[in-house]
Amino acid sequence: MAVTDGVVQLKQTKKELFLSKRKVVFWDRVKLGSLVLEHIGLLFAPFYFTWSAFWVALTLGVLTLPIGISLSYHRNLSHRSFKLPKSLEYLFAYFGLHAVQGDPMFWVSVHRYHHQFVDTERDPHSPIEGFWFSHINWVFQHNYLWEKCGKSNNIMDLKKQAYYRFLRKTHALHLLGLALLLYVAGGLPHLIWGMSVRLAVGHHGTFAVNSVCHTWGKRPWNTKDLSRNNWVVGFIAFGEGWHNNHHAFEFSARLGLEWWQLDIPWYIIRLLEYLGLATNVKVPTEIQKRKYSSKIQQTDE
Repeated sequence: MAVTDGVVQLKQTKKELFLSKRKVVFWDRVKLGSLVLEHIGLLFAPFYFTWSAFWVALTLGVLTLPIGISLSYHRNLSHRSFKLPKSLEYLFAYFGLHAVQGDPMFWVSVHRYHHQFVDTERDPHSPIEGFWFSHINWVFQHNYLWEKCGKSNNIMDLKKQAYYRFLRKTHALHLLGLALLLYVAGGLPHLIWGMSVRLAVGHHGTFAVNSVCHTWGKRPWNTKDLSRNNWVVGFIAFGEGWHNNHHAFEFSARLGLEWWQLDIPWYIIRLLEYLGLATNVKVPTEIQKRKYSSKIQQTDE
């Protein structure tokens, strides 16, 4: 009887695994299709330009990228670099959802695995598997991602919260709702600029951190990875391009450690801290900087 139960359980497990893989393949194809559609829209954007559509794209871009992705998904949720009141944390995470880079739990899980396995075979998106793999191809290979990293068991802090579970289940509806709202409000110009142009710029800006910033740039800090500071990506991605800074001090809410390193999310965090809304804001100490400084270590040698 026990043997029979074991066989039935094994078959059930295999069936669930098969269905899970089919579901992942389906969503990979959906993502591929949406990115292709996004870039087709980008080609038509000049023919549908209006100033109102431009300002809609710019406003949504600011809300979803430096605030939604960099400040919320990256520094607040992934690294807990500072604390926010729950209402504000949830609002900023909702902005991040509309950057169309995945729901908060997915994004945070992938990023935490990136730091855990950085530039090894288990890194979700390292250029050691090729530049274009790290830039964009990894997005469509989630079965491969599962095989390398396993399931998202590194985000229990988010899984415990009903809000993030809700966003995971319904994120596609929110994106479709925004697209519909833009079309109703301003027709094709608002839809193309508010979705296609904004998302294409945002996607490649974020993807460049994974690819360019692990390939070209300067390394002021001795880290055990390929991370680099790239000033071009630093400006394009609102401060995320100071990537060697980030890998040296991943706990830090500030990525642009030099006065000239533009870091828009950090300025917003400082404002929130001044208003008493951001607390426990973490930055590296001078002792920590000295420990990782490549210049000091070269001098000591």
